[in-house]
Amino acid sequence: MRRGDRAPALYRFMHGLLPPIVNALWRPSVEGLENVPASGPAILAANHLSFLDSFFLPAALDRPVFYLGKADYFSGLQRFFFEGVGVMPVARQGGDAGEASLRKGEEVLRSGRVLGIYPEGTRSPDGRLYRGKTGPVRLALRTGAPIIPVGIIGTAKVLPTGAKLPRPGHVKLRIGRPLDFATRYRGRSADGFLFRSATDELMYELMMLTGQEYVDEYAARVKSGEVAIGSGDFDELGGMLDDPVPLRRAS
Repeated sequence: MRRGDRAPALYRFMHGLLPPIVNALWRPSVEGLENVPASGPAILAANHLSFLDSFFLPAALDRPVFYLGKADYFSGLQRFFFEGVGVMPVARQGGDAGEASLRKGEEVLRSGRVLGIYPEGTRSPDGRLYRGKTGPVRLALRTGAPIIPVGIIGTAKVLPTGAKLPRPGHVKLRIGRPLDFATRYRGRSADGFLFRSATDELMYELMMLTGQEYVDEYAARVKSGEVAIGSGDFDELGGMLDDPVPLRRAS
């Protein structure tokens, strides 16, 4: 681990312990390590397929990666573990929950550290890549930190949602070139269109790194059942064309 990066003792211990185990069991391959800066703030924005994503990525890097977590997790022995591995508690209830997360992320970046974040906001429900939230771009514009897209491949097979124990498999990490939105948009007033445009560019980079099918809908809405989407296969598409939904006349 690089000198100058402050990490909790438990993080340092696990960082020394995990990589040999991870390498022996899952043979992860990593591309683009040179795209992670040796010092200074950076945002690692990754797709999210499995709980193990937050282990494989830090295990591959020399620099510690800090994540944000729900404040509800910080109780009992869980609190010791999450604080020890560098997870920062954030209260995600209430009207200013989003701003609270941004402020905590800003604190990490302004201290010169690396922030790990999942633009989709939650794990993919079906292995596809979902619409990104604008938080990473907002943080980049506030702090000047570059966003580094990271494509994670294979973790959904190693530990599928609902599984209790990991399985054999091969994991690949593909680290893309930094996106310097802060420099590109310097002097421009930040607005919703800019946030969305830059976020869509980030998600496109993740799609190219992972090869995932992209769905222009928030994963959380799909998980909750608020939005129903199809499988996207040709049989389903043919059925929709054979039995089209009638258009309603405007009143």
